[in-house]
Formats: sequence, structure tokens, C-alpha cells
Amino acid sequence: MGVHSASELVLAGLDPEQRAAVTAPAGPVCVLAGAGTGKTRAVTSRIAHRALTGEVSPRHVLAVTFTARAAAEMRARLTALGAQGVQARTFHAAALRQVRYFAPRLLAGRAMPELLDSKARVVTLAAARVGLRTDRAAARDLAGEIEWAKSSLVEPGEYVVAAAKALRDTPHEPAKVAEVFAAYERLKRSNGVIDFEDMLRAAVWGIEEHPDVAEQVRGQYRHFVVDEYQDVNPLQQRLLEAWLGGRDDVTVVGDASQTIYSFTGATSAYLVDFPRRHRGATVVRLVRDYRSTPQVVGLANAVISQARGTEARLRLELLGQRPTGPEPELRIFTDEPAEAAAVATRCRALVDAGTPAREIAVLFRTNAQSEAYEKALTEAEVPYVVQGAERFFERVEVRQAMVALRAATRSIPGETPLRVAVVEGLSAVGWAPDAAPAGGAARERWEALAALVQLAEEHAASPPVLPIGEAAAVERPVTLADFNDELARRAAQQHVPTVEGVTLSSLHSAKGLEWDAVFLVGLSEGTLPTTYARTAEQVEEERRLLYVGITRAREWLWLSYAVARSPGGRARRPSRFLPQLDRSGGGTERAGTERAGAERAGAGAAKRAERRRPQMVSCRICGATLLSGPDRKLGRCPTCPSDIDQDLYERLHDWRARVAGAQKVPAYVVFTDATLVALAERRPGRPEELIAIAGIGPRKIGLYGELVLALVGGAAVDDVCPEKTFEIEP
Repeated sequence: MGVHSASELVLAGLDPEQRAAVTAPAGPVCVLAGAGTGKTRAVTSRIAHRALTGEVSPRHVLAVTFTARAAAEMRARLTALGAQGVQARTFHAAALRQVRYFAPRLLAGRAMPELLDSKARVVTLAAARVGLRTDRAAARDLAGEIEWAKSSLVEPGEYVVAAAKALRDTPHEPAKVAEVFAAYERLKRSNGVIDFEDMLRAAVWGIEEHPDVAEQVRGQYRHFVVDEYQDVNPLQQRLLEAWLGGRDDVTVVGDASQTIYSFTGATSAYLVDFPRRHRGATVVRLVRDYRSTPQVVGLANAVISQARGTEARLRLELLGQRPTGPEPELRIFTDEPAEAAAVATRCRALVDAGTPAREIAVLFRTNAQSEAYEKALTEAEVPYVVQGAERFFERVEVRQAMVALRAATRSIPGETPLRVAVVEGLSAVGWAPDAAPAGGAARERWEALAALVQLAEEHAASPPVLPIGEAAAVERPVTLADFNDELARRAAQQHVPTVEGVTLSSLHSAKGLEWDAVFLVGLSEGTLPTTYARTAEQVEEERRLLYVGITRAREWLWLSYAVARSPGGRARRPSRFLPQLDRSGGGTERAGTERAGAERAGAGAAKRAERRRPQMVSCRICGATLLSGPDRKLGRCPTCPSDIDQDLYERLHDWRARVAGAQKVPAYVVFTDATLVALAERRPGRPEELIAIAGIGPRKIGLYGELVLALVGGAAVDDVCPEKTFEIEP
């Protein structure tokens, strides 16, 4: 295949905005890419198109992102597009590679310091040095605060002032945190170790202070791509500027509406200001959402349309490109255990109906909320995986499995089909394909090893992709030894396989992921937004967290909150970010309007507003609070199973038509369709059961109550509709 046809192939199937991003001229390019708009495809296609047309050499391109998973996906796509040789790495991996390479020159032959995997142990010792006793959680909080300071280029002596300016919610009195910070730095130096921020700083120092290093780095990397640019912190931005060295061939990709990591030092300011800092920059907006249904996209737009502040200047209104889907469900429960039980029940129903468990996620604001859902899913015998709880390749059963698979290469013939070889190798650790235990820890372990088998199937079906135009090599079967090499590569990059189980994840950890069905739970004031969000900027970041959660869903979305934390507990309000909770069966005001007005009028008005609200109606099947008028009439959620008496419904329908005809009024004036369905499902036997159905008041009971009860009791329509008119007094 020729170069021209290969580059044209890269452009095939791109929408107009993606094509504009791919073919933008050399120089500064800013791609504002909304959730689900194909940003990874656009950015990798841009790199490949420039490489295949000869505009750039792949080995001179450095693409950086924030997770090993995202970097691995970029490399795979670039390989498939024929752009081998491009370096696609995280900021930390790229910096570490450079620091290690130049260490002999920069350190005058001394060994490079050991890199800390975690700050917690050293932070604990540092805290003790300054008279502060800490447990694991406190050490983690202090480590996070030190990480924020170093990422923000703040030194220990500057911390108190910087924390005050940034309105930091510090884990201890700021002066004490500064002491711990200083002691932490001293301990690292005395022990000859560095942390990840030190390593980034070393990469910056090597370029800024050593002209020979700068010349070599800049000679190697001449064209840059930065993914998730809204998440860069000042230290990472300084490293990027050191790499660039005043040049401007840089493409940045980001979405200000997904800025959710400011607590770590990340800032969208660099994305927002990019066109100002780079005069003449090309700016492209990707707004066609290929991930979610129009219903999910519409809700996401409604939530983010209320955003205010700096990030809102770059707000994108997404355009859903997928076929229509179900409306998002909005549920209220009496307490958190009821909410968790209902979510687990619905997960069980989705799995039983054919939705793979790995395509379902339960997302929450804080990791502490996970426990209730772990328990509920275990009781419902639904397998689950806790996102971020433990690295996949560090799990005991996975490490044991990898040892067993390496040992199996000595006894399993090379021509054995890969899946068969892997299953046979895993038998040494007690795994069998047809022996999945019930939900819980045992099921979770089984699913982790099942993920290795699934990965083997995918690996066997996907032979290496050759560069476009290169003659195909002679194919050979993928062997167990090949698969072991692939596992080692993935373990080094933390490129984990997909585990079969419902994903439990915080909203922060869910960013960059997507599922067919998503449950957004615990959406109450004090949780989302958290009580720690005190400034306008912090509240806006909480809004963006909900936006990120909504845009994780492809088809099916559930939003819920519990009135109380525990049975009989103090009542809470729904999140101010939620769309209108239709409590009366009518009206479409946005959520938060009623509450905001009540707060302005004072506590007394708020109490009066509470008293005016109708009594909550619960689903008689799953227990969820019913919000819309039709659902309240039915007495059940629209997705809960119906137990309608079809014969009764037909008789009621026939009777309504006769009554409406006699009275010369539309049929809905007698009873709406929803009321007929409710009658045929609930089959009331007494007047008090009739009036319990929303939409049937005393007047209609007086007019039709006796006749309806007769029909429910089995009477024929002719028996209750003699030849007479139904006259209604004016």
C-alpha cells in the first residue's frame, strides 16, 4: 500500500471535526474533546497521518498521558495505524526513562537513588520526628498534601502561605504540615531515595541546567501530544515546557468539564489559556458523542449547563450520535441499606437478562460508600470488582497464576492451542472453567483468573499488526511462552485485563472508563457535593464529578439517593446538581430551585415547603420512591415487572369508552391510560384502596367507584353500563 493511500485510510470514517483535528497544520493545536467524542482516535490518527505523509518521523514524537492504561491504548492504536516508533508514555514513565538514561552523566557516576513506591512509610517517620502520631489514614492524608505542594512547585518554607492562598483543607494545622513536609524531605535525602515528584523535577533540572542534555532530548523529541491536558499540574507543565524548549509543535487534548483533580494540584488553567499563550493556535471542538444514548447525553448537558466559573468558558454541548435509549432513572430510598439492596437487585436482574457483569458499574463519591454495595452484591450473588482497591497484577492469586503458567511451558507442547494451554496451566492453582463459586471473595478470585483466560483468547485472536505496506510475515500459532511475555509486559505497565464482575468505583477512579449500565448512588447534599466543598470553585468541581459519572454510561443510567443514612436517621436533601425531582406528577423546574428559594426565604419557609410536599409513594415491587405522575399511579417503577390482569384491563378500557361517549368527553377525562393500568394491576377491592391510587380522588369515586369495584370483582361491562347516559352536574 502506498504512502498516499495509507494516509487516506487513516482519515476514513472520521467526522468533520475529527478530520479537522487530524489535518491541522504543524504548530500549536488545541483539541477540546467532550466525553465520548473519539478523542483518542483523533489524536492517534493525527500522529499517524503526519507520520505517513512524511511530515514527522515517528521516533521524534512523544505522546504523554496520565495512566498506563491510556498510554498502552495509544500505543496499540498507533501500531494498528502503522505509526510504530512513537513514544506514548505517562509523564512519570517518560521522565523516569530520561532520568535513568542521563543519570551517569548528571550524577557523575553515582548510582541513581531508589524510587519510592509510596510516601506513606517515610511520611509516618517524618510525622513522628516532629511529634505527630499518625495512623495509616492520617499518613495517607499528609502524603497527599505533600504531593500537592510538590506538584504545585511549593517548598516546605512556602507551604503555609501557599495552602492559605489555595484554601486547602489541611489534615493538620498548616504550620505542622509544613514541619512534616520538611522532615520528609530530610529523611529522603538521608536515606538516598526520591519520590515521583523528585523524579519529575530531576528531569526538568537535567534539561534546564545541562545544555548537552537539553540538546539531546530536544533533538530526539520534536513533536509533542498531551492527552487529558486539563489534568496537568504546574510541575508537569514545567517539564513539558522544558521538552519544548521554546518550540510550539504541540497538540493538547482536553475537556475543561472533566477537571476533577484540582486537589492533587491539577489545573485546567493551561488548557483554558492555551490559545492566549500560543497565538495563532488551531482550536478544534469535538462534540459528537459516540458513547452514550441521546437520553444520557441530554442529562449530561443539563447538568453541566448550570456550571459557572473558569472551566465553564470552554463548556461543550454534546450531540448524541447513538440510537435512542431508555430515559435515565431517578430514585429515592428511605435509607442507604435500602438503596444498596435495590441496586444489587437491579444488577442481578441485568445480569440475568444478559448484560455482562463487567459492563455494569456502581459509582459513588467516596470509597467509604463501597462497603454497603459489596455486602448487598454478595447477598445477591453478583460478582464484583472494587476499582483501585488492589492492583490486578499484585493480587496473590494472579501472581501465583503467572508462576504456574511459566512453569507450564516446560510440560505443555508448544502447538497446544493457547486457551487450552492456559486452562491446563491454571489447574495447578486449583482453577477450573466450570467451577465458579457463589458471590464473595472466592468468586472474586475465580473471576480474576478467568480474566487471564479471556485475555489469552483475545491474544490468540490478535496476531501482531505489521506496519502499513510491509509484507506479512509467516503466521504461527501464539504459544504459552508468547502469552507469558505479554503478561509480563502488561504487569510492568499495569495494563490490566477486564475482570468479570460489577465494578464498584469512586467517581474519581471511574474517569476514562465506560460501561453499558451505570448506577450513580448516594447523590445527596453533604455527599455530592461533599461538605468539604466550601468555595464556589470547589462546588463546581463537585458538579463536574457528577457530569463525569453520567458520561460513563453508554445506555442505561440510574441516579439515586437515600433520604437517611440509616433507618430512622436524620433526613437529607437530594444533591443540588440533580435535575428536577418531579414530586407532584407535573412541572419541570430544575433541581435546586425550590431549595434555593427556600434558603433565601429562611428556615421557616423551608419548613413550610417541606409540609406542602405530597406524601412519598413507594414502588410496591422494589421499594423505590416514585417521582413521576404515571409511576405513582401505577404504584411501581416502569422497569419493574407488571402483573396486569389483561382481561380486567380490556373490560375497563371498554367501559371507559362507553362512559366517555355517553358524556361526550375525551376518554382521559374519565380515567387516564395510566390509571386503567394501575387498576388492572392493583385490583382494588374497597373504596379506600381505590383512593390510594394517585389520580383517583373523592369526586371520581363518587361518580365511578361502585362501577369500577364491580368490574374488578368480575362484572361484565354490559352489567355496569345499562342503556343510560352518565350525566355530570355542572
